[in-house]
Amino acid sequence: MLGYVDALSAIDAAVRSALPSLERLGDVLGLVRSRRISRSGQVGTYSYTVHGTGCRFVSDDGTEVDVDFAADGSEVFDLWRLHCYGLSLPEPLDVTDQDLQTAVRYLQSLPTEVRPGWFSVAS
Repeated sequence: MLGYVDALSAIDAAVRSALPSLERLGDVLGLVRSRRISRSGQVGTYSYTVHGTGCRFVSDDGTEVDVDFAADGSEVFDLWRLHCYGLSLPEPLDVTDQDLQTAVRYLQSLPTEVRPGWFSVAS
């Protein structure tokens, strides 16, 4: 889980550096909807694909970070996204949902459950 959060932070920094008009990563959705950027492309060392209410980022080494955005633009994720992240690592990490739930409970000061099964990183 900490790796996912760190990767998401690195993506946020890279995207906001490449697109200085962004105040936060969730603003990518608005840029796509207004057709100022395409639904998929390359930003820095990441390829991206916008889907529904979120975006999937893939780094040069193949690591995938899929994130959704809440109505307020904050980043939210679920256990499935954490699992996919683990499988995409250069040395894949295949963990069970139970392992992920335990990690989320253990790191209770970091993630906030914003709705059942969906988490956001505490500010």
